[in-house]
Amino acid sequence: MSGLFDSSTAPALPDLSGSVYVVTGANSGIGFEAAKKLAGAGGHVVLAVRDVVRGRATAAQLDGSTEVRELDLADLSSVRSFAAGWDGPITTLVNNAGIMMVAEGRTVDGFERQIGTNHLGHFALTNLLLPQISDRVVTISSGLHNGPQVDLDNLDLEGVYKPTRAYQQSKLANLLFTVELQRRLEEVGSPVRAHAAHPGYSATNLQSHHANPLMNRLMAISNRVVATSAEFGARPTVHAVVADLPGNSYVGPTGFQGLRGAPGPNPRSTQSRDADVARRLWELSEERTSVTWPL
Repeated sequence: MSGLFDSSTAPALPDLSGSVYVVTGANSGIGFEAAKKLAGAGGHVVLAVRDVVRGRATAAQLDGSTEVRELDLADLSSVRSFAAGWDGPITTLVNNAGIMMVAEGRTVDGFERQIGTNHLGHFALTNLLLPQISDRVVTISSGLHNGPQVDLDNLDLEGVYKPTRAYQQSKLANLLFTVELQRRLEEVGSPVRAHAAHPGYSATNLQSHHANPLMNRLMAISNRVVATSAEFGARPTVHAVVADLPGNSYVGPTGFQGLRGAPGPNPRSTQSRDADVARRLWELSEERTSVTWPL
């Protein structure tokens, strides 16, 4: 599928031979397209997915070196098992998996589903794998991060849950996480860099699980008429993985309000740059996950 703002020319990638990339949620959409690009350029790509059978079918569609490992970000025991089973170097961890505007619910560990999957699961995974990461951590946020600040007193939005607010909060948390991760890496003199990226508006399965069925129908129309393809949407992710960028970069399409154009630096909200909130969210995330800074 392609939208109005697609482009037929994708930037060429350098030779990635010898590099290892872990991509969460690589079964479809942005994750699949990013994995395809990285494996096609010579990288070894690990598809970290909930459904291993489906993951193997996905991997069979990719040229290059791949493997599939089970990971459910909505279950911290699965996150811990994934990390415990890892025994080699990782060039870059791509925190891509996510859910969007779903009905209210809880993860296995009792977290609100969107903050639990999109932020807390990736927070735990990153810290558990960080000693083995040599280059960078790329976390996928969204232009929809722009809104009210993360509610540190009610992270699960109990009693005030709204699907859009919960998604916005989780994507803002992704950016605050990147801010504090980069600060901590610099503090200990680590060469690893933390980046965030967003795809613009790309047509993926993400838009098909809204709590409101009417919104699902409206977004299906918008996916066909306005959205770019998942391949186009994956370009900022891959750019954040391979480009020479300063730490704490936020990458997305640079044209038409972040919907099209070459990947490059994108503006972020004032809330997402708040270093004090980023630190407090990190401390709260450590408390909620029982996973602490490893370096």
